[in-house]
Amino acid sequence: MELKAPRGTYDVLPPETAKWQYVEGVLRDTARLFGYSEVRTPIFEHTELFERGVGDTTDIVTKEMYTFEDKANRSLTLRPEGTASCVRALIEHSVYGGIMPVKWYYGGPMFRYDRPQAGRYRQFCQFGVEVFGSHSPFVDAEVIMLLVEVLQRLGLDGYELHLNSVGCPKCREIHRQKLVEHMVPVKERLCHDCQTRLVKNPLRVIDCKVRACQEAIAGFPTMYDNLCETCHNHYAQVKTVLGDNAIAFIQDHNLVRGLDYYTNTAFEIHIPQIGAQSAIGGGGRYNGLIQAIGGPDLPGIGFAIGMERLLLALETRPGAQRVGEEGRLQVFLAVQDEKYSALAMRLLDRIRRTGIISDRDYNQRSMKAQMKYADKLGARIVVVLGEAELARGTLVVRDMLSREQQEVPTESLTAVLKDLLA
Repeated sequence: MELKAPRGTYDVLPPETAKWQYVEGVLRDTARLFGYSEVRTPIFEHTELFERGVGDTTDIVTKEMYTFEDKANRSLTLRPEGTASCVRALIEHSVYGGIMPVKWYYGGPMFRYDRPQAGRYRQFCQFGVEVFGSHSPFVDAEVIMLLVEVLQRLGLDGYELHLNSVGCPKCREIHRQKLVEHMVPVKERLCHDCQTRLVKNPLRVIDCKVRACQEAIAGFPTMYDNLCETCHNHYAQVKTVLGDNAIAFIQDHNLVRGLDYYTNTAFEIHIPQIGAQSAIGGGGRYNGLIQAIGGPDLPGIGFAIGMERLLLALETRPGAQRVGEEGRLQVFLAVQDEKYSALAMRLLDRIRRTGIISDRDYNQRSMKAQMKYADKLGARIVVVLGEAELARGTLVVRDMLSREQQEVPTESLTAVLKDLLA
C-alpha cells in the first residue's frame, strides 16, 4: 500500500515553512500591537457546541463536519471554525467576570469535509480574533482596521473590503417578511438548498453562489434599507471611523450572516488577483452567540482569515519569492580537515550565540563539495577553517554575493560577520 496524505490535506515542507512562519509572525505581532492576547483551544469539541454555535441549518453543520463517537459514545467533532470554541472557553472559565472587553486571537488547523480546490482544503488553517463584552461601533472599526493592517504589512494593497449591516432581531424580522414576499413567487427557480432556506432562513438565499438563484431574486429588498434607527446609527459610525482612517470599502448588500445571533456589522476581504474564490477572510458582530451557547447576554465581534488563501494572495505580490528569506542560512562553516571538527563545533556555537543562523557539513565532503553545498543551502557567507590560516590565528571569510574574501583574526570573526550581514 502506497501511503499518502489523505485527500484534502497537505504537507508544508521547507522552504515553504519559512513563508508560513513569516505570515504567522505578522499576524501575531499585529494582533499584539492592537492589545490582543493569544488563546488556544482543543481541535475537537462536543458536537453540540458547533450545532448551537455555527447553526444547525448551515452547510458546515449539515454537510461538512468531521463528527465521530469516542469510546464512551460521546459525539465529538473536529472544529470547523474557531469562534465557537473561543466562546465556550469564555463561558467555561468565567472569563467574562474579569476585565472587559476580552480581546483574544487564535490560530491553528480547522476541518471541513468539502471538495478540495485552490486554497481550500479539508484540513486548513485559520487565524482569527474575537472581542467579547463591548457594543461600541468603534470596536467594530478596530477589528476591521486590524485586518487591514495585516494586509498592508504583507504588501497586499489590492484588497477589497466588502461591508454591510445585518441589523438586529427587531429590524431583521421586518426585512425577513419582505424577503419572503419577494422570493415566494420565484421559489421554483431556486436551487433545492435555497428552497429549503426560504422556509428556514431566507436571509441565506441572498448568499447563495448559484447564479440562477441570484438572477431569480434580483432586486430583493436590502437589509440596509430596513435598518432600525439604532442599527443605522451604529453602522454609520463604523463607516465614519473607517473613512477617517482612509480605509475604503464597498457596500455589499449580498453580504449577510444567516443566523439570528449575528447582528450589525458584517465584512469580508477579497483579493481579486487570486481568481474566482477571492474571499480570504471575513467576520462580523454576533451579539446573541454567547447567550445561544449557554453564557450571559454579552456582545461579541471577530474575524477569521484563511492562511492558505492568504499565502495564495501573497504569491501575487511582487517579490513574493523573497518572503521568509530572513530565516535562511546566513553563515556556512567549511572545515578543511576532519581533525578540526571539535574546534569547528566550538566556533559554530560561538557564531550561533550572536544570533547568526549558521551550519556546517557533517558528511565529510571535500572542500570543493562543501562550497557547492553551501551555495545550494543559500548561505550568504562561508567561513573557511583551514590549516594554514589556523596556524596564523585567522579564518577566511568569503562573501557569496560579491565573491570577495578576506582573512580575519579568529577573535574578530563574529564582529566581521555582523558587519557583512548588516
